[in-house]
Formats: sequence, structure tokens, C-alpha cells
Amino acid sequence: MHIHILGICGTFMGGLAALAREAGHTVTGCDANVYPPMSTQLEALGIELIQGFGAEQLALKPDLFVIGNVVTRSSEGRFPLMEAILDAGLPYTSGPQWLAEHVLQGKHVMAVAGTHGKTSTTSMLTWILESAGLAPGFLIGGVPQNFGVSARLGGGKYFVIEADEYDTAFFDKRSKFVHYRPRTAILNNLEHDHADIFPDLAAIETQFHHLVRTVPPSGRLVVNAREDALQRVLSRGCWSEVQRFGARKEEPGALRARGEPQSFDVLRGSLKVGHVTWELLGEHNQLNALAAIAAAEHVGVDPERAAEALGGFRNVRRRLELRGEAGGVKVYDDFAHHPTAIHTTIDGLRRRIAPQERILAVFEPRSNTMKLGTMKAQLPWALEEADLSFCNQDGLSWDAREALAPLGEQGLVGADVEELVAMVRRAARPGDHVLCMSNGGFGGIHEKLLDALK
Repeated sequence: MHIHILGICGTFMGGLAALAREAGHTVTGCDANVYPPMSTQLEALGIELIQGFGAEQLALKPDLFVIGNVVTRSSEGRFPLMEAILDAGLPYTSGPQWLAEHVLQGKHVMAVAGTHGKTSTTSMLTWILESAGLAPGFLIGGVPQNFGVSARLGGGKYFVIEADEYDTAFFDKRSKFVHYRPRTAILNNLEHDHADIFPDLAAIETQFHHLVRTVPPSGRLVVNAREDALQRVLSRGCWSEVQRFGARKEEPGALRARGEPQSFDVLRGSLKVGHVTWELLGEHNQLNALAAIAAAEHVGVDPERAAEALGGFRNVRRRLELRGEAGGVKVYDDFAHHPTAIHTTIDGLRRRIAPQERILAVFEPRSNTMKLGTMKAQLPWALEEADLSFCNQDGLSWDAREALAPLGEQGLVGADVEELVAMVRRAARPGDHVLCMSNGGFGGIHEKLLDALK
């Protein structure tokens, strides 16, 4: 089969393309922004990439068009190829639907859902299964360093997938994860996000309950015991076994941690069932580990073995990833974009460095939620642990200076990436840690900062 993917350079669609190619399909694709590293990865797989969404691509005559959720019906003519497909009555489907029918069918699907920590937890679970010799397939919204790729078919019956609650396509407004029909599902946490499609938290809870409805009676839901929103989701109805984790005090049957995030016992109730010693920081990663251990247990990996495997886990790229050092200043890259994730990331770095060392937080409100300004009031709280904060105003419809005003002189705003680089260069001094946070490429700011700081 020849499939042509619209929006191929997104993390999910790029991973799907790699899986399709590995399965023996002919794969081509197009996107508005065809650039490395995704373009390099895909071209190395023999996938032809086309810049833009021109209608002339109909001449490729694929058997099926696979439509990414970046594609919309646009009166401005942004996606003429989609309009041509509709006019010609050609076959098309969404990415999640194609994946469900051509990759996940017949597999024991293990899905990881939640507002935060999906990529890290999916990577942890995949590594546990790999260490246990189960050769899982996977599709992850990032590149786990233990594997070096974001997707593979695998050699066994298990497939681990990062289960995103964002919508499927312009013609299917359900969350992506309802297509996956998991037997094991992690519900890691839940708060309001994606304000462009969800008006409030209750709307997201409804989508999460749609996911719960697809888990069979023999399945397992792995649920964060600390999350009231998840308890509300389950109260709507639950037909599967529930394994809770993260309880702050002893709870019969639930998994919890005892000790510091880098070295902790895994307890079931009061009984120690494993121990994790690793390099990852933060209580959030401790909770991610408990979730992965509980999910792996459902497919026969005992908690002691799973905890031991996490000792060899290397983090995902763009998770407090040190990009380099110049002029005695370290520059990091992180995917954080939601205020909670920003707060957690800064807190994690704060715990890693010496008390007298400074954090310069440089962030880009790039997600649709942040561009709308829905959560701008949370930014001062998110940034409170940083010594200085620098916000990119470019592309925002709201005033970042006004939003950061509670930070006083510690909150700074630049008109674009170039101005931010100049501001950081003036403020930085040896021993500082510059933490760049964005869910995009941030205009190559990491290398620009390292060049400027030399």
C-alpha cells in the first residue's frame, strides 16, 4: 500500500510514518515545515517529503491519504491538497484510525494518558518491557535515549503508545486515544489544557471517560491516587481492574514510594516490592516510575524486576537536556510549556544545582493554550523558583509584560528570539544555568545562546 501523510513532520505522524515504512508500505508525505531533525530521520528511511500542501500532490496517486490534525478546512486556502482530496472523493483517514487498523489490531496495547509525563512514562514502561525480553513495539512523542528512535513495530504482542487527548482530525473531534483500545491504560494526571478545543476541565474528563469505556474487563487501569479529576472520571463508571499508585499514606494494594526521588523503595501497602536507584530528579518522575511499574506488572513483569530495570533508564531527549556550556554558563533544553510543567521543571533543576547558583528561565508560550492566554495568570507561580525569567512575546495576542508583572524586575520580556539572546547574554554570569522551555524549536535559541555566551 502507498500512503501519503499530510502533516508528516509532527512527532506523532512522523512516528506513524516510520512504523508504516517498517511494515513494508510505500510512504510519502508533506508538511508546511519540512526541516531537521524529523525530515532527516524520515528521509533516512526512504520517505519522500514534499514542502507544503499543494493540490498537485494528487498526481502521486496513493492508495490512501492519512490526515494529521494540523490540517483544517481553511477558507484562506492553507490546505489546497485537502480540498482537492475531498473534491475528487479520494479515500482518506486519520492517523490514529490508520494506526488502530494497521498496527494495533491484535496487539496488547498499553496506553499512557495524562496531562503531564506521558512521554517519560511511556518511555519508562517500554524500557521495562524491553529489559524483560518482551521486545515491545512503541510509538512515543519524543526520542527515548535507550532506543534512539521514537517508534518501532517490535517483535512481540505488546505495543506501548503515548495516548494523547488532543483531537484526532478536523473530521473526527474525539481524542486520539479513543482509537487505541488499550488493555492496560495509565491515567497519570489530569488538569485543564488544550484550551483551543476543551472549554474546561470537565470536557477533558469526559474524553478520559471515553477511554475508560474502551478498556476490557480483563484490562487494568493504572490511576494516580492523588488526582481528584481522575477519581471523578472513574466515578462515572469503571468496568476494569484498577491499580492505584502514588498514595501519600499507606493504602491497601496501592503502590507508593518511600525515599528520595533518586533512590526510593516501591511499596505495596506496607510491603516493599522493589527499589529504584537512578539519575532522574523530581517527585513527578517518581510517580511516573510507579505508574510504569504497575502497568508492567499487568503483563507479568514483577515490580522488583521492573524497578531494577529503571536503574538503566536514560531520560527522553528534551527533558532537562544539557545542550552545552559556554562562558561558564550551562544551557538546557526542555519541552515544558504548560505552567505546571514549567514549575516542575524549574523545581527539578533547582534541586540539582548548588544553592548559590542561579537559574535563568527562558520560555516560549507556544502551545495553543498558552497562545490564547488562558493560563497566563499562572506564569508567575510557574516561574517563582527561577532567579530571572525571560519570555518571548513574538506571536502572542496578550501582553507578556503585564502577565509577568508580579515577578517585578525578575520577569523580562523580549520581542523575539534575537532580543532574548541579547538579554540573556547581558544578564548571565559564570555558574548560571539557562533553562530554555518550549514545545517547539524555539528558533534555534540554544545554539544562538551558546554562540553568544562564548
